[in-house]
Order: sequence, then structure tokens, then C-alpha cells
Amino acid sequence: MDYQTITREDADGVTVITLRRPEVMNALNTQMRAEITHAVGTAGASARVVVLTGEGRAFCSGQDLGDRANVGSINLERTLRDEYIPMLTAVVDCPVPVIAAVNGTAAGAGANLALVCDVVIAAQSASFIQAFSRIGLIPDAGGTWALPRQVGLARAMGASLFADKITAEQAASWGMIWEAVADEEFETVWRGRAAHLAHGPTEAYKRIKTALQASFGNSLQEQLLLEGQLQGQCGNTRDFKEGVMAFIEKRAPVFEGR
Repeated sequence: MDYQTITREDADGVTVITLRRPEVMNALNTQMRAEITHAVGTAGASARVVVLTGEGRAFCSGQDLGDRANVGSINLERTLRDEYIPMLTAVVDCPVPVIAAVNGTAAGAGANLALVCDVVIAAQSASFIQAFSRIGLIPDAGGTWALPRQVGLARAMGASLFADKITAEQAASWGMIWEAVADEEFETVWRGRAAHLAHGPTEAYKRIKTALQASFGNSLQEQLLLEGQLQGQCGNTRDFKEGVMAFIEKRAPVFEGR
């Protein structure tokens, strides 16, 4: 695909996808959603970690309302089904870890695009806003799924009803994101985190995603059986053998991702 609204950088096992519509705070339109879906979906075949970030002062301001010639005639259900679900599914189903490097404002669907990623690292000046109720809508793009699981029902309800801005530090303290980082250190930190995962035991990371995502729908017994199955698969990887040998030899492991 010839990307017009994003860029894709592939290097050393890391794929960095940058949203590039800074003039509208990286708002999501039909083309950008299709490009994100394609970029994430294809990156998982070769990368060992994927990063989503934004250009300019925003990560993503959500749906591009200016993209709609006639708001009243737009079929929101169809847009969510045909455009948002494939994009969000590509992120959640990506076999390797997906990091959201939130460089600035993440609002509405932009906030929830970040929150469905596996790890969220935010600059301290960044913020998260469930802005939907301000225009008479409910949180979508996975917001009603991700938020209660991350912060509990009470905070998810308050964030959705009041549409208050949640600072990066507040989000970190709530458990909504992994960490808030000083602005001047932000890119160094997220690139370092991505590099760490890109040189880690990729097959184990894939199965960590599978196990944790399944845990919400499984009973304890089902989860224990799944753990056994996935752990058995990990035990047959070269990286497991390398990890054990490195431990015995008291050295740092060199993981190949297989």
C-alpha cells in the first residue's frame, strides 16, 4: 500500500507506524484507518515489536469530524463495523507486542486506539479524553471494553460521563497505561522499550499476549490448561534453551526470536 496518512519505519525488528496528519491532530479518516489496518496487519509477519505514535502535538484526536460532508447522514454503526473493527482487530490480534507511544493528546477513538495496544508509554504532557459524550455519543473504538478492564467500572464510568481530561501521570497511577515519561526523555524511553522487546524471546511474547487476552473469558481451570499448552510450546523454542543456558553460564541471553 502507498501510505498517504502514515509513515512506516522498519529497522532492527521494530516497526514504527507514525500517524501523519498533524494539521488535524492526526484525526482518523477512512484512509488513515485503512492504512493503519494494513501497516499493523503486515508488520506482524516480520517485526518483533510494533510501535504506534503520532507526529506533532497530538497522538490522535479521534474521528475526523471534518471528514463528514453531512454528519446527519453518516451511518456510525457501519463505519465502526467496516473501518474501526478491522483496525482495532489488527492491533489486538497482531502476534507481536504493540506499543502505543503517546506523544500528545489522545482523544475519543484516538485514546481508545492507544488503549487497545499491549503497552502504552506516554509523554508527561500527553492526555487521554473520552470525549464522546461532549457530542452525544458513547465511547467506541473499544473504549467500553478496554477502560473497565484497565481502571475498573467506577473510573471508566466517570471518564465516560464527564469526558474530563486525564493526564498521563493520572492515567499511569490508575493503571490505564504502563508509564508516563518526562517529555525530554520520551522518545529515548519508548525506543529503548521497543528495542528491548525486539531483542527478546518473541515466541514467548506472542504467547503472553494470547494467555492474558484469553484470561478474561476463561475459568481458572481453562486458563491453567491454556497455560500448560502455551508453556509447552515455549519449552520447545530455541530461546528457552538459550535462556536456560545463559542462566547456568551467568551471562546475558542472546534471543533469536524463535
